[in-house]
Amino acid sequence: MTLLKETIASGAVPQTVGRGAVPVDDEAARLEALRRTGLLDSEPEPAFDDLVSWTCDHFRVPIALVSLLDADRQWFKARRGLAVQETPRDVAFCDFTIRQSLPMVVEDAARDPRFRDNPLVLGEPYIRFYAGAPIINRQGLALGSVCLIDTAPRSFGMVDRMVLAQLTVTALAAIVQR
Repeated sequence: MTLLKETIASGAVPQTVGRGAVPVDDEAARLEALRRTGLLDSEPEPAFDDLVSWTCDHFRVPIALVSLLDADRQWFKARRGLAVQETPRDVAFCDFTIRQSLPMVVEDAARDPRFRDNPLVLGEPYIRFYAGAPIINRQGLALGSVCLIDTAPRSFGMVDRMVLAQLTVTALAAIVQR
């Protein structure tokens, strides 16, 4: 929680690409940058665990994740409210998130044609609401996302989207400070 509080209080922003920029579409470079972080399959760390705990509490959702997208899987550096450590990338909502610069919001996954047949909607954890924002490094490569999930549909306003986007800055700061 310390890093989250310090980042928010100081307004410190690690060198990132502008929020309007679309992540660089270079999967090989993205995967190499992700591997260079040393985060995949690493032990839990307080900075990331605190971020997901704060996210759950602030947005009043049962699930929050710091998700990293490897070639074939989505691996969770930090998670609250979800027992599994990873899911296949081909069913990951976050795979859509890392392809854009702004938060992606799905207010009712059961009604969204992209996700209504997804096994994570039809079965555990029964996703109905999803909001995620990409963690984009200073080279413009999306390493993963900060996301929140609920089992009931809900709306997500502009201020909520701004807060979620700011949380990716906190996540990137934690990555850079490792």
